[in-house]
Amino acid sequence: MDDHFRNLLKKIRVEAKTTKLEGFSFEEIENKTGIQRSDISKYVKNEEELVQKLLELERQKFEEIFLIHDFEGVNAIDILLTVSKEVANNFILVSPAITVHLKSKYPQIYQDHFEKRLQFIFDKIQINITKGIQQGLYREDLSIELLARLYLSRLIDIHNPDLFPPDKFSFETLFAVMFEDLVRSIGKPEAIAYFEKKIKSVRFKINS
Repeated sequence: MDDHFRNLLKKIRVEAKTTKLEGFSFEEIENKTGIQRSDISKYVKNEEELVQKLLELERQKFEEIFLIHDFEGVNAIDILLTVSKEVANNFILVSPAITVHLKSKYPQIYQDHFEKRLQFIFDKIQINITKGIQQGLYREDLSIELLARLYLSRLIDIHNPDLFPPDKFSFETLFAVMFEDLVRSIGKPEAIAYFEKKIKSVRFKINS
């Protein structure tokens, strides 16, 4: 992806958070952000393709977390902490909360994106649980696939405004509670004690 176009997409996502872009149309983007349609159309031929690229950036920024960090030899709880901190630090670029409303206007495009994102997370959380068991941090009696699916289910739920109205529950709070519940539900006593020690120095501060 061209660097200039990538920066345009980042700016559009930031503006989507602050100005509440609804459909990400060329006209709406130009009116609310000042980004000219002529600049965007150098890279995409229509609004559907623009939405595809915005969602592609969302997946790429999340996947980059696993590329920039070397998790070889790192314990499973520290990996979860690092990934969670990175998600918080890059919230606007990686959070589906910015783009979830697009599923009503571009259902097929969004569904394709959604399935790819969930599959990536599903694979990574299974790896983490497996590693945690091998390292003696997580209980040996766990059903890895079941736990991974439950984690995905909760991740989907926290982005549902009907279940968790944003004016009552901040994403920061939901994210932290979900993360802590996961560790406490699968960790051995010594792992939970380690988590409690580490979490005191970690704050999932959402950059918004």
